[in-house]
Order: sequence, then C-alpha cells, then structure tokens
Amino acid sequence: MTDALSLLPAVDVQGGQAVQLSQGIAGSEKVFGDPLAAARRWQEAGAEWLHLVDLDAAFGRGSNADVIAEITEAMDLKVELSGGLRDDAALERALATGCARVNLGTAALENPDWCEKAIAEHGERIGIAIDVKGTQLAARGWVREGGDWREAVDRLSAAGCRTFVVTDVKSDGMLTGPNLQLLRDVAARTDAEVIASGGIAQLDDLRALRELVPLGVTGAIIGTALYVGNFTLTDALRVAREG
Repeated sequence: MTDALSLLPAVDVQGGQAVQLSQGIAGSEKVFGDPLAAARRWQEAGAEWLHLVDLDAAFGRGSNADVIAEITEAMDLKVELSGGLRDDAALERALATGCARVNLGTAALENPDWCEKAIAEHGERIGIAIDVKGTQLAARGWVREGGDWREAVDRLSAAGCRTFVVTDVKSDGMLTGPNLQLLRDVAARTDAEVIASGGIAQLDDLRALRELVPLGVTGAIIGTALYVGNFTLTDALRVAREG
C-alpha cells in the first residue's frame, strides 16, 4: 500500500475560455467553455488542488490575468498558477491572488538568477515547470529548446526548489499515458516533490503513478481525460487515495 497521490485537475485558459491543447501546440485547442465553471466543477467533485494556466501569457501573446485572479479568489481549494511568469511584476501579481504556488517555466531557463532569487524569497510557493522533449527542455510555449533537463534540475534543487512539475511534451493532451521513466529519472535526481503532467488517459495510469509516490512523485495533473469524459474526477480521486 502506497501513500495517496495528490491530483490537480487542470483549467487552461486561452482567450477567456477553458481549452486543452495537444502537445502544447497553438491551434490544436479544444474549447470547453467557461473556465470558472470548470474550476467550480472540479472543486465540487472533491479536488483539493487546481492547476490553473494562462496559455496566452505562456505563449507571450496576451494575458488572462483578470480571469485567473477571479478564479483563484473564488476557489476554496489550493491553486497552482502557471503561464508567462517571467518578471517581478508578473510574479507579484500571481502571488497576490492568494494562490498556493506559482510555477516558473521559461524564466527558469532564460533567467536562472532571477528564478533562484524567487525561490529564496518565496520558498515553497515557487514551483518549477520542467517541460521535456527527449532530454531537452522546452521553453516559451514549448516552441524553443532550453538545454538539458538534468542540469536544470540539479541547479534548481541546489537553489532550494521544493516542487518540480514535469511534463513530457509529446504526451501532453495526447491521452497516451504518462512517461513513467522520465518521472523516475527526475525523482532520482532531487529531494523536491515531483508532480506528473501530461498523458494521463485512464485510471490505470493513476495506479501506475501511485506506485511512484515512495520515489517522490507525489502528484499528478489531469486535463484532457477529464474534459473528454474518460473518467470522472470522483473516480480518479478514489484511485489516487486507495489504489
């Protein structure tokens, strides 16, 4: 019997709408309507966390900051914010929403000194998004490469990062199953918690991830599988807690 796996249902916001992308590719989105309604639906189903992403900010083509703030303030659960957090102003605005954690992605690659300063100042409220294509990191909406992921994990672990959100870009939105070996490899290099993202398609994927909890893979982000109805969040939470 392993410990419970934390689940973070995703709400990805683009143009004010909840969407899901395939492999993070702009133009591949499927639209799922009002993001606040989606967030409330996950909260009512028993979620303790919400993974909330501003896709327009992530791609550097706009912002849904008002929608993101509205959702965060309306929720009674813990919110993890991602997307376009590359400078002090964006980081402070995100933290001011009262979210539990913000994830820095591109910034960790393009401005590592700033990222390490954010970790030093805000501790466990800063997570690092490690988005991987093969062995390379993907930056700015996954359209550029940013070096070897292992070097980034080593450096940021030494700087005190407490949480890495790990996405296999090829799996994201594709319902092909999580990259278990990548997750094992990241967990083996760090004492930080590892959150799995991308590829979850069925309840058996959650059972497989739950087996990695003792290794340090403590949570999983679920998006497309919930929106297309492969399983309910209620069933997913049961599996995450009980196997």
